[in-house]
Amino acid sequence: MSEQPKVGIRDAVKELGWPKTLLLGFQHMFAMFGATILVPILLAGFFKLDEVPVQVTLFFAGINTLFFHFCTKFKVPAFLGSSFAYLGGFSTVALLNTGIYAGLSGEEKMAYACGGIVVAGSLYLVLAAIVKAVGMKRVIKFLPPVVTGPIIILIGLSLAPTAVYSASSNWWLAALALLIIIVCNIWGKGMIKILPILLGVVGSYTVALICHFSGMTNPDGSAILNFTLVSKYAAQGFSGYFSLPKFMIAKFDMQAIMIMAPIAIATIIELIGNISSISATVGKNLFEDPGLERELMGDGIASSVSGFFGGPPCTTYGENTSVLELSKVYDSKVVRIAACYAIILSFCPVFAQIIGSVPSCIIGGVSFILYGMISAIGIRNLVENHVDFTNSRNLIIAALILVTGLGFKFWHIENGQCIDGITFSVFGTQITLTALALASIVGVLANAIIPDKQAEEVKAEETAKAE
Repeated sequence: MSEQPKVGIRDAVKELGWPKTLLLGFQHMFAMFGATILVPILLAGFFKLDEVPVQVTLFFAGINTLFFHFCTKFKVPAFLGSSFAYLGGFSTVALLNTGIYAGLSGEEKMAYACGGIVVAGSLYLVLAAIVKAVGMKRVIKFLPPVVTGPIIILIGLSLAPTAVYSASSNWWLAALALLIIIVCNIWGKGMIKILPILLGVVGSYTVALICHFSGMTNPDGSAILNFTLVSKYAAQGFSGYFSLPKFMIAKFDMQAIMIMAPIAIATIIELIGNISSISATVGKNLFEDPGLERELMGDGIASSVSGFFGGPPCTTYGENTSVLELSKVYDSKVVRIAACYAIILSFCPVFAQIIGSVPSCIIGGVSFILYGMISAIGIRNLVENHVDFTNSRNLIIAALILVTGLGFKFWHIENGQCIDGITFSVFGTQITLTALALASIVGVLANAIIPDKQAEEVKAEETAKAE
């Protein structure tokens, strides 16, 4: 990809000082928090768990981010949060009821699903070894901007319904959060312009608190704020304010592995798309320095370790890339501060639940910007790399990726839930490919198979002229 010069803060402590840098880290934590804790909430529903594993999730979000930064020589300002790509696989494992899965509790089934995550993470290491052996350029040629750009766009678009659904519980609060972000980013000066997401959350949450204690409710009659879990942990005394995350050791079975492992195809390409997005944002080619093999190794090992101890798999978060774009602060140190906040919260159930009490409508309003920004960064990736859409080949590849990714996510609805991707059987083993995985495969294959006739004709003309 081509490098674009960027003007932004690259040493937050030196240019802003520690107090402002710590605030920036807090903003990054808010950006990742809603999506990161949503994954364990959904898993608790899939497996009918007695307790939502929020602490384990936050712990590994922080640890995985710090490990990823270590692997990438502290040069990639990425946050590793819970991956949504594996939710279809988790749901499939939760529904297994034959063979060794007959009669198993939800917690035991989740342990086998986590075993599949361990294996999925190891596939990153295989690709990292290939990249190291043959060179980054030979591998990355299969993922040019005409493939990665639409995939980045797809990541944002596929999340868009989540933003609308979350905001729908209270549209005026969602609109308030969105309005504060826009005003701060467009007309704000100094730190106000740098902290639009944090100010949007804090400002709208303050209004929500006032409305809640004034007796107001959401349009459907439900409470604007819910402090049930905060009260539950506060009533436990010391253990409510400090307790170790409840880890779980993974178990291994081929059926669960074959359900979970193929999803790595999508998440590997998602990682490459996100790194491309971050590169475009900060104006550095992060594929070359620190190197794609280091980024694959960091994400893969992090997911495997998290899965082995009962945590969800991780991925680089587009939400935090959007924060980089809005704040213009590209210092990876700020992201590591957010990771430390996540680790601290993982040992403090009460405070984790206080952050978690931010209404979904506010998260939805913020997500209008964050998810839309992901797609916008994908469009910019295409523009900055001069992808020629007068070339029919490029149009076809982009069209196939977008329709596959969106079509297979929303084409079938069962019991009010959207079935993400397709599930099929190979030698009696159920394999699930998410819509993002399918779109990624289609994009890579289309790019490899469809000849670039226009480029060949131009090359032929240039050769004829030279002769």
